[in-house]
Amino acid sequence: MSEPGAGSGAGDVGPGLAARDVDPLGDPFLRTRLTVPARPTTFLRRDRLAGHLDQALGTPLTMVNGGAGAGKTVLVADWADRLERPVAWLTVDASDQAPGVFWAYLLQALSACGVREAEQAGHPADPTSVDHTLLARLAAALNARDEPVIVVVDEYDRVSAPEITEQLGFVLQHAGPGMHLILVTRTEPLLPLHRYRAEGTLTEIREAELAFTPEEAATLLELHGLRLAEDAARALVERTRGWAAGLRLCALAAQQSSDPESYLKEFEAGQSTIADFLLAEVLKRQPAATQDLLLRVSVLDRFCPDLANALAGRQDAGPILAGLHRANAFVEHLGHSWYRLHPLFAEILAAHLRVRFPGLEAELHRRAAAWLLTCGPLPETLAHGAAAGDWEFTARALVDDLAIGQFFTGPRAEVRTQPRSADLGELFSRMAPDANGPEARLVRAARALSDHDVDRARAQLRHVRQELDTDRPHRAAARLSCALLEVLAAGLTGAPGRAEHAAQTVWELQREVPPELLDRHPELAALLQAHLGSARLWAGRFEDARAALRTAAAGSGGASTALPREESLSRLALMDYLDGWPGPAERKALAALTDAERFSLSEPAGPGLGHLVLAAVAVDRDELDEAQALLDRATAAQPEPPDPVTAAGLVIARARLQLARGQFRAALRTAESAVPAAVASPWAEDHTALVVSAAHLAEGAPETAAKVLRDAAERRGACAVGAARAQLAAGNAEAALDLLANLPATDADGPAVTVRAALVRAHAADRAGDGATARRLAGQALADARRERLRRPVLEAGPWLRRLLGADPLAGAYGAHGAYGHRSMASRTPSATHEPATTRPPATTRLPIGTRQSAATRPPVAEQSAPLVVEELSGREQDVLQRLAQMMSTEEIAADLFVSVNTVKTHLKSVYRKLGVNRRGEAVRRARDLGLL
Repeated sequence: MSEPGAGSGAGDVGPGLAARDVDPLGDPFLRTRLTVPARPTTFLRRDRLAGHLDQALGTPLTMVNGGAGAGKTVLVADWADRLERPVAWLTVDASDQAPGVFWAYLLQALSACGVREAEQAGHPADPTSVDHTLLARLAAALNARDEPVIVVVDEYDRVSAPEITEQLGFVLQHAGPGMHLILVTRTEPLLPLHRYRAEGTLTEIREAELAFTPEEAATLLELHGLRLAEDAARALVERTRGWAAGLRLCALAAQQSSDPESYLKEFEAGQSTIADFLLAEVLKRQPAATQDLLLRVSVLDRFCPDLANALAGRQDAGPILAGLHRANAFVEHLGHSWYRLHPLFAEILAAHLRVRFPGLEAELHRRAAAWLLTCGPLPETLAHGAAAGDWEFTARALVDDLAIGQFFTGPRAEVRTQPRSADLGELFSRMAPDANGPEARLVRAARALSDHDVDRARAQLRHVRQELDTDRPHRAAARLSCALLEVLAAGLTGAPGRAEHAAQTVWELQREVPPELLDRHPELAALLQAHLGSARLWAGRFEDARAALRTAAAGSGGASTALPREESLSRLALMDYLDGWPGPAERKALAALTDAERFSLSEPAGPGLGHLVLAAVAVDRDELDEAQALLDRATAAQPEPPDPVTAAGLVIARARLQLARGQFRAALRTAESAVPAAVASPWAEDHTALVVSAAHLAEGAPETAAKVLRDAAERRGACAVGAARAQLAAGNAEAALDLLANLPATDADGPAVTVRAALVRAHAADRAGDGATARRLAGQALADARRERLRRPVLEAGPWLRRLLGADPLAGAYGAHGAYGHRSMASRTPSATHEPATTRPPATTRLPIGTRQSAATRPPVAEQSAPLVVEELSGREQDVLQRLAQMMSTEEIAADLFVSVNTVKTHLKSVYRKLGVNRRGEAVRRARDLGLL
């Protein structure tokens, strides 16, 4: 019988389970790992050790360090149960080698004992990593507690990832007096113990102290119904070095002897190792059928009676396991009829199995995989199938579950193998090259696509289609998986036609698979829409692309769809930027990165498109150092872009930065670099041509610049404006105005395009001697530029604009430290700001002083009675002003902004002063006149 609520793959939260009830693998949290373990009936409470633990509360860290079976866990468990305060308990599992899984369980342990701060810190979703921001939030929240929380991490020696220990040390250091940590471990953790010792902030209970004294050993034996003389007990303790498990094992074996005292003396005199003792005196004293059952279940991490019966070919495992557990025979009860062997016992049994029954181990793994396929979670099924070397079975189990998409989603499906865990890619990296069948080829194709080796993936997919053509009535899951991989391959190669055809096939095949299977894997739909949208974007079909990408970005699925959501938001941001809307582009890019941070996703494998969009926006705002930092961050993990959309985005952002820095030759080389793709992209060609034209214009070749954009000017507003600017520089004012008069009919062009167009018109009017019109158009352009903080169009306009206005057009409104003195975009990425994108726009999106008035009412700049720009409002003052316009009272504004009424009044006074007014109504009217509302 499988564990209730166990799913069949990452992303499957099971019936009735919320996202907070599952770990980053999509499996339900095992509550038995979060509860204080029970003590055996023969447990001996040792007051000297309990008192030491009481004293240890005066230091932040306690380490209970001893070998296997030293009595560490039962000691701390008994002490924790007797405390009159809650204790957060976590028993580490082998799957906790991944930082994301470890911290997800630790946060659950804190929540289970009533620590509300754990819920506020967030939830890691990627098994392989956890974001530093989450740890900082947790540490800060614990530091603010009135009473410290006691955290026990049992079996900490199972943690082998050094980053987990480093992260735990960080939280311990910054939680301060809000947390007391107890590590129960067989080995010393990689914490700076020397520093803790020097500072006196560490309490240690080590092997020597854990060892039983002769008096304690005698008392322990009495609990087992055995009596030893004082000298015999002392001799036994000396030989076993007071090892708790050894004493208990001796007692269990002696209970079955006709002369227990003599038996203990013989053990004292002749037994060399506990392993020999376990095999000779514990295992062999069980009935033959029980011995066989224990040997067979030793290949399992955990087992229930039905699974044990499947491996042993019997029907009575239930009462045998229950009896072994009651007898403390190293069979631990996990709850819900699930058991596991004591780790040391299991290791010895597994080694004995290989010696006694060569070749049986693989067969046992095969039987376990077959049973788990119908009754257990997919990760364990795959682990045992791989351990059996049955790759055709393992690949088919993955494909039939429709879990192929987990090769590409952020929280990859981690599988539990012995002795450590691995993700799908690592698991199937061991797949034999001669593994046959369409499912095995689909796995190879998925692995190739996850490595961006599209040619190798397509070769595998061709073979899959040929094999499936002979079996069309069946294997719907395999055919659907094949079509999905075709969509992904098409998106990665810029082949929109193939993407549409394959997507249509996926939609048709969805009717042939059980709906509940699709519901378990929301990552399939998210991947389909994200890559289909990317292919449509490459083709220049922006509206169709937006439809698909918005569907992916708005989808549910939590962590299992986090990466497709991030990719979709980044592509939506790119389209906004290409259409000339830097503000919306920035907001979507930041939302993408914030969503990734929310689920503690690692950096993308290739250049991050969200960072590239932010870099391009920074160039338009003349924040060139920030643009370079964002470009460097985007390409740090891997210089080569994973798909043509990202590759083109990188070319455009890099070339525009080089152009802004006066590196015209470098910009030309970058813009003319090839982007590999199956078909050409119209927007990629147009925007690179725009850079090439600007570079030629900057080098004094306006005719060449105009020629470069001759065809693109008919398709894209930005290119028509660029061509008009080149024509004007060449002395062809009439041709320039004709181009602007015939801009492509679209409402998509945003301020980055319209500001440049207005400046070209103003320049043409200035050359024609119409100063009033030139100033009016220039004023309109500057007002629009200020709203989006666009400095590059103003700088590109040239010195004529300064002469026209009689002043620096960037002075005052933009400030001396960048546009409006705002923080850099690099500092606004999620690594430095924790404000969720869904709560309110980032501070950089607030409207600055001097934004657009209506075109019908805006007078020429020279005739305005009031200045366009006054002293700039702060971000919080703008927040207050917005609510003032909504007729909110001072008290309502304070409540809405979570500040005091006096703070609101202070902001109001400052707003009145800066706007030159005395009353609320005047402030609102003045703000509207200035375009702030």
